[in-house]
Amino acid sequence: MTAFELTENEARDTAVVRSSVPISAIPSLFGRALPAVSRVLAAQHIHPVGPPFAKYLGPPGDTVDLEVGFPVSRPVSPAGDVIASTLPAAPAVHGTHVGPYEDLHRTYDEMFAWMKKQELEPDEVMWEIYLSDPSAEPDPAAWRTEVWCPVTRTPHEPPAG
Repeated sequence: MTAFELTENEARDTAVVRSSVPISAIPSLFGRALPAVSRVLAAQHIHPVGPPFAKYLGPPGDTVDLEVGFPVSRPVSPAGDVIASTLPAAPAVHGTHVGPYEDLHRTYDEMFAWMKKQELEPDEVMWEIYLSDPSAEPDPAAWRTEVWCPVTRTPHEPPAG
């Protein structure tokens, strides 16, 4: 079982490729987006300030809208498919998934159940931070991925309306 925590996330500049793809095409998007972002960052003398991430811009269906890239030390100038974006400042629930990416849905189910018990309402935007590099750690059972979900209401705030 994953442990979750509610914290205040600070806004972070990011350099990303934004796309809408079928769920099955997410791995190929990563294979295209991360090298493209890395090339633009190198050309603009900007440094990543953390591991790669994917920000999901709404709930997945047959397709998913997402941004794939890196947090950066300063905003990137758009180049090719690479644009500037942010990870938002917001109260957010987070936890660390350990295991293959294919099992992330279990951690999300646990996170949503935890939020419900805490009377927290999830935002539609969520992100994953990939702490493990599969090329350096070949065992998927050891991969670590942070999952983040901003919340639109905390237990100490009355519902809007």
